[in-house]
Amino acid sequence: MSDQLLYQIQTLQFSDQAAANALLKDFVNDNFPFNVEQVQVRPSAVSLNSINGFLHTVEGDKLFFKTHVEPQSLIHEYYNSTIMAEAGYPIIQPIFSSTEWGKQLLVYEFFEFPSLFDVARQIETGQRGGTDRIVALQEKADQALWDIYQQTLQPLSAEDHADVPIHQLFIHRLVGGRYHEFYAGKEVKLPGQTLNFDQLAQLTWQINGIPYRDTLADIIQTASQKLNPTATPSVVGHGDAHNGNVFVDEGTETLIYFDPAFAGRHSPFLDLTKPIFHNVFAIWLYFPQEIAKDLSINVEISADRIQVDHDFQPSAIRLGFLQSKLKHVLQPLLDHLKAAGQLPDTWRQELKLALFCCPFLTMNLCDTQRFPPEITLLGLSLAVEMGSFSSSEDQSLLDTTLDQLSA
Repeated sequence: MSDQLLYQIQTLQFSDQAAANALLKDFVNDNFPFNVEQVQVRPSAVSLNSINGFLHTVEGDKLFFKTHVEPQSLIHEYYNSTIMAEAGYPIIQPIFSSTEWGKQLLVYEFFEFPSLFDVARQIETGQRGGTDRIVALQEKADQALWDIYQQTLQPLSAEDHADVPIHQLFIHRLVGGRYHEFYAGKEVKLPGQTLNFDQLAQLTWQINGIPYRDTLADIIQTASQKLNPTATPSVVGHGDAHNGNVFVDEGTETLIYFDPAFAGRHSPFLDLTKPIFHNVFAIWLYFPQEIAKDLSINVEISADRIQVDHDFQPSAIRLGFLQSKLKHVLQPLLDHLKAAGQLPDTWRQELKLALFCCPFLTMNLCDTQRFPPEITLLGLSLAVEMGSFSSSEDQSLLDTTLDQLSA
């Protein structure tokens, strides 16, 4: 199956790049109208569920390609750059699109814009300056995003909402096999000890002195119910606008969207989920070994509780990204929906449950080849912080910032 081949290539790119190049060259020449003589996959920290790189044709053209790989997908239709362009998004348009199931691939003319992911990482590691400038670009882009939300906002029936691709990132990963593949019955290696996930899922959590009311089992059960598609306010959105899918045109000082695998009409709260989590809280997911070196994290487990203390904090530029999204998009969205009598009572719970899916289901936190025990524990702790609520007056960073919003 070609979808299994693409998944194999996505995995292989990190361990045997030459083999990945050879397999992808044969795949492209067998399935697409290009005469490719060389393929260069470009593995990067942000390529958690994707493949990208360059195609060199016999005719001398250099092209850029991108594909998203989603094993066990329940959605068979991805990629809609047209709907984004028509809505007014600044988006890099492909010159060739294949949306056939298992052969989904977008091909672009070669471009050299850096991703916002790379720019932000260079800033927070001291390789370049410009935090204020990049946050200002984010604010400008978020103001434009709210304009698009306003122009495209309309009700969406439960039936129409059920078919949109963004659900593959959340509810479908939870109920469609990824949760069971990653966690159910698996051993979880934590600092100094190993637990079966089913046992771990029954414990209540206290994180940095803050008690949480839900176990992992509680959050999983609630998310499996609450994230099912319902009638909703909807916008035209990218769906997966983490900073690896946003490029910086420093000449025009514009952020440009890319890779619309999950673009479409869907809930604005789901649309905001990936950028809020991945652009702010997820650097450990991309650089687990590097973050583990400087991380202080401790755990104590009793019969019914797990207590974690850690010093992980998002950097200044990532906090700037968070404040921009809340100030320029989420707050005006809440105000608008409330004034129109369309704000769902459950908006905050649903946003938090979708945020829970990001650390919990993007990658397998039980994978000891990728994640050291300290990062596994940090990832699970952040999943609880995202998906649950404090049972005391103390709040997590996420809940503190959400409390600042008026709804």
